[in-house]
Amino acid sequence: MPDIALHKSGTEFRRGSQAGVSIAIGYFPVALTFGLLAKTTGLSIGETLLMSLVVYAGAAQYISLSLLTLGTGAFEIVLTTFIVNIRHFLMSASLNEKSEPDHSLTKAAYAFGITDETFSVAAVKEGTVSAGYMFGLNLIAYLSWGVFSGIGYVVGASLPQTLQESMSVALYAMFVGLLVPSMKKGLKVVFLASLAAVFNTIFTLTNVLSTGWAIVIATLLSAVIVELIELIKGNRRGNMHDK
Repeated sequence: MPDIALHKSGTEFRRGSQAGVSIAIGYFPVALTFGLLAKTTGLSIGETLLMSLVVYAGAAQYISLSLLTLGTGAFEIVLTTFIVNIRHFLMSASLNEKSEPDHSLTKAAYAFGITDETFSVAAVKEGTVSAGYMFGLNLIAYLSWGVFSGIGYVVGASLPQTLQESMSVALYAMFVGLLVPSMKKGLKVVFLASLAAVFNTIFTLTNVLSTGWAIVIATLLSAVIVELIELIKGNRRGNMHDK
């Protein structure tokens, strides 16, 4: 029986690894760009790799680079990263319903590797997902993100100094590239982004809050307001339906 279980686990791990190859390929340009921008931001290669391996969240890492450039404190950066990645709680809870019974520590171990991409692959897989499958899927994606970040840093270090300094503009271009597709999906995202920008501008110009806290509070405040509006609209529709 142990041999059969081990064989099954190995097979599932291999299937997960194969499914993770496409994710690894997709991570190449994004992780490469992160490594390049990390170099221009002033991080060492050790700090760059550590961020990719510990934080392991593309959008949060880009935001962290931006906040570091602005001289934001560590607490504000950690809090902002937490807010950006809070959706991972929902993804993990959803995937837990699809995963095979296993020890809690085992599930916690592969839950660390859940990203938007690995969650999507696991969620659409037919049937349940095993620990072996998730470890194979996550490991390929995780290693590719770290390796490509390091390669991006090395490439960035080889660029002329003037070009390295100008690459900071690419950081804001990346944010625009991340935001625009989401804004196309609905007015809610447009309103949320606009409201957060207005709050952040007010907080910054009036010097009410530091740069880091201005971003954090603006994000939270705009999210709460948008959700309250959605809740009120939902209640009104319900009342009209009852009538």
